[in-house]
Amino acid sequence: MLRPERIGDADSLAFLNRHQPDLGVVIAFGQFIPKSVRDQPRLGYLINAHASLLPRHRGASPIQAAILAGDAETGISVMRVEKEMDAGAVALTRKIPIGHQEDTGHLTDRLGELAAQAILEAVDQIAEDRVTWREQDAARVTYASRIEKHEGRLDWRESASVLVRRIRALAPKPGAFTALPAVPGRSPESLRILGARAISSTTESVHLSPGRLHRPAVAPSHLWVATGEGWLELKRVQRSGGRVLEISDFLRGHPLEDGQLLGDETEAIHGE
Repeated sequence: MLRPERIGDADSLAFLNRHQPDLGVVIAFGQFIPKSVRDQPRLGYLINAHASLLPRHRGASPIQAAILAGDAETGISVMRVEKEMDAGAVALTRKIPIGHQEDTGHLTDRLGELAAQAILEAVDQIAEDRVTWREQDAARVTYASRIEKHEGRLDWRESASVLVRRIRALAPKPGAFTALPAVPGRSPESLRILGARAISSTTESVHLSPGRLHRPAVAPSHLWVATGEGWLELKRVQRSGGRVLEISDFLRGHPLEDGQLLGDETEAIHGE
């Protein structure tokens, strides 16, 4: 087995020369693959299983991008590896629906299983010389850049439905986050939010400014947050350095009250 720091270095090329592969298969590989490696197999190319329905969501974070965009489905595209990222011709695609409350962690597991099946099917097609390559439609390309930690900061002025998608897309890592209500004499403390749902219908209209908390009288063990449009109910949270807890368990040790603000005042007003 070879684990090179750079796939195009002399040791890598020597290893490939010795083994004389017929085909190269790439899955979740973060390095740029130079032409010297792409041309190495006898068939003259590598294939890759990309976790989106190309040409939608090319790039480093296709699973998160699909959830953030509110896509109803995603899947695996088996394609040829080219110099341009995720731009190669596609041999086959396999689709799956995205669950209404599914997060990136669960969707990644399901797509991993689908990728294994799709790669095996594509290899069989190539071996039997019955593969058909389809060029991607350049007019339909979208990009999914790498998710940075700061993108998990929640802006409570957004609608509850948009916030839920961000929470799902960033769970379990790096996690969407906000600041707990300020305590005099203490530094601000972060709260990761790993599960939530939008309250689609309720007799309680949103009467608080975005980011303010509400303990509904009908369900005092629940915790709602006012947003720019609708209530967001917190389901699973994690305090800095703590365990992931259901909100009812969290509230027993960290009581929060009506009207307290998640996120500091600057965050609430300016979204910074």
